[in-house]
Amino acid sequence: MIVTLTDVGSPAPASLAERRPRVPTARLLGELVPPRHFAGESFDTYRPDPAFDSQLAAVTRLRVVAEVISVAAGGSWRTRRRRAAPPAVYLDGGFGVGKTHLLAAMAHAVGPADAAFGTFVEYTNLVGALGFAATVEALATNRLVAIDEFELDDPGDTVLMSRLLRELADRGVALAASSNTLPDSLGEGRFAAEDFLREIQAMAARFEVLRIDGEDYRHRATVTDASPLPDAVVRAAVLGDPAATLDDFATLLGHLAAVHPSRYGALLDDVSLVGLTGVAPVTDQNAALRLVVLVDRLYDRDVPVLLGGTGEHGLFTPAMLQGGYRKKYYRALSRLGALAEQGRAGTRPTSAA
Repeated sequence: MIVTLTDVGSPAPASLAERRPRVPTARLLGELVPPRHFAGESFDTYRPDPAFDSQLAAVTRLRVVAEVISVAAGGSWRTRRRRAAPPAVYLDGGFGVGKTHLLAAMAHAVGPADAAFGTFVEYTNLVGALGFAATVEALATNRLVAIDEFELDDPGDTVLMSRLLRELADRGVALAASSNTLPDSLGEGRFAAEDFLREIQAMAARFEVLRIDGEDYRHRATVTDASPLPDAVVRAAVLGDPAATLDDFATLLGHLAAVHPSRYGALLDDVSLVGLTGVAPVTDQNAALRLVVLVDRLYDRDVPVLLGGTGEHGLFTPAMLQGGYRKKYYRALSRLGALAEQGRAGTRPTSAA
């Protein structure tokens, strides 16, 4: 696509900041499925790295667990699960070793009608939107609840999720969870299982820990170093896509404060490209955490972005990247970098035939 800087005849692009989505409960629950780019994955499509025996061991064990969860149907399952503790597994490993793939494979194996799949943040947002009791009632209808990227950096949310897991397990729901260890900790032999088990306390004894060693198969840096686009290029690029949106970065951050995070996914309905001008470092931690949630929803939906202003450079302050929420921020930078690369690829002029 050749980018031009003027397109007088085109209508003004849509803006995320003008959207105020209303999301019914049925949709919030219906969106608890594996992300789009894992929609077709299964145990068969997982490719264990032969250099790391733990990868093959994990997929082999999870096949068995999924079969145990799926062995009976309807009332017979509910009768059976009242007699024995339901399975609970925790996948422990770093970035890019296939934990999300394996959780998605479990959900697919159990079946879309009987499995809920979401990130830690999506579940905490669901509780915020529906209330705790209503969330338990809704999720307890599943055989399996999978929690990707379990986060241990917010004590309040961790206690909330621990209680939610306990309530679900007591009702016979099988559980599967994962969380990431930062790359700089992997060299120290540190993984997250010990922290996870300590924080969930009463639930710890119920979880079987499956450690998954290995390198990030994407070989992608945690923090990308691509140059930002000029704001004029961002504006011109979105004019060529009727499903694209264009927002001033500061304006969008302000809008996110007025929208419940459970609705951030709905902000992106029918959006194929997000353009942001005036991108600058975020100094307010609340705004930064809301941005992290938006980036996660963009990543789940494979929506490319175009970053003007200063782009990813210095997006989060050094204090944020060293603080308690640093896993969130590093994940956001990694994901935003991948989405920005997709966006930049669409702005490069094509060679003349």
